[in-house]
Amino acid sequence: MQRFTGRRVLVTGGGSGIGQATVHRILAEGGRVVTVDVNEAGLLATAERAAADGTADRLTTALLDISDENAVRTGVAAAVAGLGGLDALVNAAGILRSSHTHETSLDFWNTLLKVNLTGTFLMTREALPALLATGRGVVVNFSSTSASFAHPYMAAYAATKGGIQSFTHAIAQEYSRQGLRAVCVAPGSIDSGMTNNPGLPADADFSLLAKLAPALGQGFAGPDTVAGVIAMLASDDGAFITGTEIRIDGGTHM
Repeated sequence: MQRFTGRRVLVTGGGSGIGQATVHRILAEGGRVVTVDVNEAGLLATAERAAADGTADRLTTALLDISDENAVRTGVAAAVAGLGGLDALVNAAGILRSSHTHETSLDFWNTLLKVNLTGTFLMTREALPALLATGRGVVVNFSSTSASFAHPYMAAYAATKGGIQSFTHAIAQEYSRQGLRAVCVAPGSIDSGMTNNPGLPADADFSLLAKLAPALGQGFAGPDTVAGVIAMLASDDGAFITGTEIRIDGGTHM
């Protein structure tokens, strides 16, 4: 499939996990991609894989802290200028941290909010003018199954993902008459890198986590599982999907 031929896409978090898999999926389908991350080594690995795949001529990588308003303003403007416009934004960047809620510091809480929720807002705000100019722009944001189902020790993380989900619904309605679509993916039971070490408390009761096992397959799925859904949502195949979330968890929360 070449659903992204002629399409220009900005992906955050392209240095690892689902963001990285999404970059390669869109490149494989003919798209031009700018991807940003704070992980310089990860971006280098993404570029090296693109070179091996023969898609490096359609990829640009850049360091960017999505929680820094000035950096986002400059970075998005550079991406749009380099691409000559923007057709889709994929806000894959985020962090996962865990703690007992009664032991959660304000700094811990604010760090998660700043990166996950505020970072998504800043990237979207700066990208919206370019996305609206196309008349068919798409924003794909990252919620999580934790936004709708109980994930113990992850209250702060879940709050950020619930906020992203509500934010996505609001902008989907606000800009619907201008052709913009906004959708969330809600991954769960995905081996995305950050799920390998969520920083659970040393005394965590793992019996509370037993229900987080997927019903399908032999364990957690790889990032490509989510990247394929994102590619569908950001392409014309998702043209009638907006203001909702797609849960991708192998039946963990049936």
